[in-house]
Amino acid sequence: TLVFRRTPKPLEARVGVTPLIWIITIAITIAFFVFEFFAHVRKPHEPTVGESARWSAFYIGLALLFGVGIGVVSGWTFGGEYFAGYLTEKALSIDNLFVFLIIMTGFAVPKKYQQKVLMIGIVIALILRGAFIAIGAGLIANFSWIFYLFGALLLVLAYRQAFAGDDHDPANGRFMTFVRRHLPVSDAYDGDSLTVVKDGRRFVTPMFLTIVAIGFIDLIFAVDSIPAIYGLTEEAYIVFTANAFAL
Repeated sequence: TLVFRRTPKPLEARVGVTPLIWIITIAITIAFFVFEFFAHVRKPHEPTVGESARWSAFYIGLALLFGVGIGVVSGWTFGGEYFAGYLTEKALSIDNLFVFLIIMTGFAVPKKYQQKVLMIGIVIALILRGAFIAIGAGLIANFSWIFYLFGALLLVLAYRQAFAGDDHDPANGRFMTFVRRHLPVSDAYDGDSLTVVKDGRRFVTPMFLTIVAIGFIDLIFAVDSIPAIYGLTEEAYIVFTANAFAL
């Protein structure tokens, strides 16, 4: 009887990702978010199609250049895994974007404040996915059979998406009904503020509810996104960077 057992090597031994590289990568990711805040979010405005196209091309080009760097430095096996993971996560992120738009439409978010909502949504998504990446890496390193569980989870989520009814409204679902029931909510926006004080009492604004709804949806998306990319690569660094660039 032959028994095949995969024993993953430490990440550092496989692709040379040291703790310092992780720290630098996370620091650069945070720096991009800081830049985005001061360049686009701090002064609310409605972006033009040209502005959106230019920044989309910039980040896509940066992601492709990074993938070439992985291929040159670590070999094209890992480079191929990165590009496969990036394309998968990019497709899933576009799907996320449509749901974000449904949420913002449901809450009637003014267009000039939508960039702030999207940026906060991306930050929440990356934090949640980072946590799932770390958990997934630990599970894969210790339990090789976890891939079967990931596969089963994806099938269950696919079934729910395929046969869900028309009552799936992220802005007015059961979760948001629960939030509204337990929090005092203002009827109108107050700029891009998350809370407002009326008659000596503090209320949360529809902007706050929008961000809560997006955070909840991000959690659901992270559950199916991370198992999907771990089916393409076991390298946590590739999983993280592919997600960061895609988002």
